[in-house]
Amino acid sequence: MKFHVQKEVWPLKGVFRIARGARTQAQVVTVTLEDKGFIGRGECVPYARYEEDCDSVIAQLEAVRAQVEGGVDVEACQSLLPAGAARNALDCALWDLKAKSLDQPVWALAGLPEPKPLVTAFTISLDTAEAMTQAALAAAGRPILKVKIGGEHDLDCVRAVAKARPDARLIVDANEGMQADTLPGLLTEARSLNIDVVEQPFAASKDSRLGQMAAPIAICADESFHTSADIELLVQNYDAVNVKLDKTGGFTEALKSIREARAAGLRIMMGCMVGTSLVTAPAVLLAQLADWIDLDGPLLLDQDRSPGLFYDGSIMHPPSRDLWG
Repeated sequence: MKFHVQKEVWPLKGVFRIARGARTQAQVVTVTLEDKGFIGRGECVPYARYEEDCDSVIAQLEAVRAQVEGGVDVEACQSLLPAGAARNALDCALWDLKAKSLDQPVWALAGLPEPKPLVTAFTISLDTAEAMTQAALAAAGRPILKVKIGGEHDLDCVRAVAKARPDARLIVDANEGMQADTLPGLLTEARSLNIDVVEQPFAASKDSRLGQMAAPIAICADESFHTSADIELLVQNYDAVNVKLDKTGGFTEALKSIREARAAGLRIMMGCMVGTSLVTAPAVLLAQLADWIDLDGPLLLDQDRSPGLFYDGSIMHPPSRDLWG
């Protein structure tokens, strides 16, 4: 099997800002596998929050080059690399290769429903209340907005977005940056502000305080959730989990996580890091099982790869064969 690993840089349309910092480009690592004339591709987005960067991910992949070129399958991949971005790129490339070689779509091979178009949230980056208002107005027609917060004026920012777009449902995402005294007020106003879910208000190490709150809406774990191994502990403090391929380490573990989270009574958000359509495409299949969908990464790029996912406004269509799966 031929094994190719490459770093790519994709400029964003503007500044993407969350509680931990800002960026103006997406740095991704792609994996391409070729076997018997068939080609499979996968992409990952290394994330500093999890002590990853492109160099470390490429080093992980290069360390298993001999095993990959000797021939591995999806099952073997799970023990070849730990959960994280590197395994995501390899796992998704293996699924794509398997689908191409068998001439069957990944959704059928994985026992999933045939994918249909879905509505994704659209992200409003953390900024001043005035700037976030303008961004919300510019996103007119998008029915679900993900509002990034993580500062002293969080409630004012959410109120401003809700006032500007009373027609939109809101997902409020703090990326671990919410001040402790902000959450009670946000929950009190949640219904009037059209908030559906609050995502990762506090640092992962401070989850326990959430179990003591009576919340009228769902509270979703993101940074606190990585794989299915975390579910047993999370049910004590959360109502939902945000499943991302770069955290689970690929399509295989993401599907397992969704099924086990459902069995434990948790709801599902299907999320993504900011990357191209290649990293997002596998998540579109899994999003068919989700309660909330946050797969707008390609929409934030100045230019996506071609072929890419087709978005009609916020309506996201399943990937084509030429893209993935």
